[in-house]
Amino acid sequence: MRDEEILAEFRAADALLEGHFILSSGLRSPRYLQCARVLMNGARAERLARALADKLPASIRDSIDAVISPAMGGVIIGHEMGRALGKPAMFVERPDGTFHLRRGFALEPGQRVLMVEDVVTTGLSSKEAIAAIEEAGGKVVGAASLVDRSSGSVDLGVPFIPLIRIDVPTYAADDLPAELAAIPAIKPGSRAAA
Repeated sequence: MRDEEILAEFRAADALLEGHFILSSGLRSPRYLQCARVLMNGARAERLARALADKLPASIRDSIDAVISPAMGGVIIGHEMGRALGKPAMFVERPDGTFHLRRGFALEPGQRVLMVEDVVTTGLSSKEAIAAIEEAGGKVVGAASLVDRSSGSVDLGVPFIPLIRIDVPTYAADDLPAELAAIPAIKPGSRAAA
């Protein structure tokens, strides 16, 4: 799937938003990709997950035992990736502010895991999810996401494969350009801003 086709999927779902957004990292942005909207259509979610699965190097795709994603944003794409790869899909969640496997999800020691996210900007949630997977006994062999907003700068400590890289500027709240400062900010994500 080419970048134009991927962006067309976001546009068709009204999931490519323009305005003043507060990201989970606390940074501000003039554009926001609402992955929940693009994934709410099952056929679209399946197409995007299959395209992402096809981008994985064979060394990762053929070696994983399970797919694990962080809740909330990664749950749908993680499930769809599990389906595309024919592997069980689980998720970690933050009942006490720290990611853990719950709901009867468990890993055997050394199980090889692909960690899957919806969007990566700073990589904080991904790194926290990877730490939780390792704490549960898994070995993270790769990470994947629908969107890389980090401008290619994120280092998750494992190979990282995004479906698309989108370079959208981000700003500190106290260093906004005038046109962004003039628009009321909204927080569309699932995690409280840092």
